[in-house]
Amino acid sequence: MAGQFSVSESSDSFEYMLFEGDPDHLKPVMLKPNQISPWINPDMLKLGHRIGRGPFGDVWLAAHHHCSEDYDRFHEVAVKMLYPIKDDFTQVFISKFENIFSKCQGLENVCLLHGISILNGRVCIVMKFYEGSIGDKIALAKGGKLSLPNVLRYGVELAQGISELHSRGILVLNLKPCNFLLDGNDHAIIGEFGIPFLLIGISLPSSDLVRRPGIPHYLAPEQWQPSIRGPVSFETDSWGLGCSIVEMLSGYQPWQGKSADEIYNLVVKKQVKPNIPSGLPPEIKNVLYGCFEYDLRNRPLMTDILDAFKRCRDVYKDEIWSDSTKSLSNKSRHSSYTDWSLSKDVLQVGDIVRSRKPKNSCQQANMAISEGIVVGIETKGDRNGFILVRVHRFHNPLRVHTSMVERVTHGFASGDWVRISSKEDMKHSPIGILHKIDRNGRVAVAFTGMETLWEGDHTELQMAASYCIGQFIRIKSNITNPRFDWPKNKGGIWATGRIMQILPNGCLVLRFPGRLSFGEAPDFLADPWEVEAVSFANCDGVVKKYQHLEDYHWAVRPLVIALGLLTALKLGIFVGRRVRSRPGMKKEVIVLHGESPRRQQEKKIQDGQNGSNSAWFPSSVANMLFGEPVPPSR
Repeated sequence: MAGQFSVSESSDSFEYMLFEGDPDHLKPVMLKPNQISPWINPDMLKLGHRIGRGPFGDVWLAAHHHCSEDYDRFHEVAVKMLYPIKDDFTQVFISKFENIFSKCQGLENVCLLHGISILNGRVCIVMKFYEGSIGDKIALAKGGKLSLPNVLRYGVELAQGISELHSRGILVLNLKPCNFLLDGNDHAIIGEFGIPFLLIGISLPSSDLVRRPGIPHYLAPEQWQPSIRGPVSFETDSWGLGCSIVEMLSGYQPWQGKSADEIYNLVVKKQVKPNIPSGLPPEIKNVLYGCFEYDLRNRPLMTDILDAFKRCRDVYKDEIWSDSTKSLSNKSRHSSYTDWSLSKDVLQVGDIVRSRKPKNSCQQANMAISEGIVVGIETKGDRNGFILVRVHRFHNPLRVHTSMVERVTHGFASGDWVRISSKEDMKHSPIGILHKIDRNGRVAVAFTGMETLWEGDHTELQMAASYCIGQFIRIKSNITNPRFDWPKNKGGIWATGRIMQILPNGCLVLRFPGRLSFGEAPDFLADPWEVEAVSFANCDGVVKKYQHLEDYHWAVRPLVIALGLLTALKLGIFVGRRVRSRPGMKKEVIVLHGESPRRQQEKKIQDGQNGSNSAWFPSSVANMLFGEPVPPSR
């Protein structure tokens, strides 16, 4: 089986020396090979017994046979045997693993990877074996939870390991206490990592894995549907670590006792946050609250979590977490929480800045600073400090808070709506939201239809029309088969919906208030490339403006009909009274010679109709409408 796949050849470790410089003044340079093949010959692995099972496969205890001319020994290892992957994607997975393997060697607080192999037709990841995990420690702890000092200490070590992986572009996406291993010195180690990241874009035989790549209790909202509600990013791991920290502190798994569908409804649909234990230090509660923000852009980075846990670890190192510390929650209960989206970009002298635009808002921004240059920073390294900005037409620099401005590079700023200028056919939407732009022009953009961030150069992007919450939109006339389901009106015309939420990748969540629905109104999704804005300004004629008025609520049409009927009735009453009350009007009885009484009565009724008289009404109706007395019956 192994011969069917292309893998890098293994090379023995060696050192060699080169000489560089002027021929008369050569200097030695010591070099070592930096590419080590991750491939392990299947014959060198001997499986023992299974020690665990997860959403991606089984974990086995195994022996890894090392042999050479000088030694012959076995190492005890853990083997993650993945569930079957379609043959067409096996080589793709192995190539992705080789990339991760070359980046994560020698990282602190990260499990050592030995390599990859194939046993019994299944991909196997070989890693160092550790005796226990934080999950085991929680199960054995008194009261079923860990002390605050231990949680802070483990939190620092875990955040340190995850930060190291993030710095190399590796996402964990499977954070949970059972994956936090413990070494012989009781230090926390990130165990299984990167498997969900490696499986992105790979066809899986199991529909459950496609729907939810991991344990539902620890999944961030965007992990349930990465291509729709994504993308998955570094902040996705912040949610997973936050859930794990909550479990360490409380002893209870987030959403314990809930089914996967119930968790999906709570986390994705209703946007409910996991419960945070009381009695925590304000800084820890603040960072945990940020970890559970629905929009991943508003969550703290792993470096922010690491800094918070480091500061609290030094303060609470010797303190026991007991009822006496619950008074700390009173201090944090009324404190304001950090908006982490405002602190992800550290400004430097020379940066071009502008006033920060309101996020997802239809209101016009008050651009006090349309464009300025940072000429001074009052506190270096402080993301929440003040800066001095030189603005055209102002003699002296303006002193503004960093949260009031945003950096502009090559005409772009984080949060801008952009369009990719490529003409190639793409599976994802060409319109998205800019998440990051470096000073060298490299960008990261989230597009609907992509599970991860798109990375490229700013020259490949163009500015696009923005959308905001509360705006009305409809499918463009040239779109016949939209990406998402979209209702139609009775005439077969696409209905007009109202934007209720904008996801981080630009995908629009909307409802149709102009359509009557029983119970809770369902949410619909829209690709920003396929829709256009609708307003009274771009509706031509009175009829189209009235049709747009009906888009605001389904009750508009019945209300207009009722008002029309009432107006017509009132108008009829008014005209009838005016006719009856005209001066000089007298009732005349015309008796024609030779006509019978019956014929005279019919003639009188006909004359009343022609003259807008009320005589043609039945007597009871005339009395109600015009106040006429009813003649007594004979």
